[in-house]
Amino acid sequence: MREMINMIIVLTVLTAFSGGLLAAIQSGTAVQIENQVLKFQKAPAIAEIFPEATNDPLAERFNIPIEGGELQIFPGILADGSKAIAFETKGVGFGGPIGLMVGINLDTDQIIEARVTTHAETPGIGTRAKTDLSFVGQFTGKTLDTNFALKGDNGEIDAMSGATVTSKGVSIAAIQAKKLYQKLKPEIVKQIK
Repeated sequence: MREMINMIIVLTVLTAFSGGLLAAIQSGTAVQIENQVLKFQKAPAIAEIFPEATNDPLAERFNIPIEGGELQIFPGILADGSKAIAFETKGVGFGGPIGLMVGINLDTDQIIEARVTTHAETPGIGTRAKTDLSFVGQFTGKTLDTNFALKGDNGEIDAMSGATVTSKGVSIAAIQAKKLYQKLKPEIVKQIK
């Protein structure tokens, strides 16, 4: 019996030590991971969405609380002086989550551009959502009263040939972006002023 109690104590100490070590490593690298995601995934998409921004959307970013976390907002001032924002939403594709960065003009409620930021889709098939801009280009200039579902689901977006699941994931991310924007616009406008 004593041997069993000693084993339980040793196992408890090892488990607590391992858990504490993992927690320390995670908290110590969280900022570095966030900076890498910002630099290599979000920044390139924002540069394509706001190529002529007169401000630095990355430096002026802010977070808005949403159910289940926070939404990172990147404000942009366009060359004509109008204000815009970009933020990322997620859909689910064939290989897992698909990140979609959507830029929206605050004055016109139109999508400026949309770019896929992250994915784990099949090379040469689903990856075209990121590399072939003709698919995500369908969102450009659309107002938020547009039905962003695929045409097969009675929407206005053409699916990529051979990559219907990926197309649907991007479409779902766009629909989520539309809902978030419509819900959070008053708070976003307040934060930008």
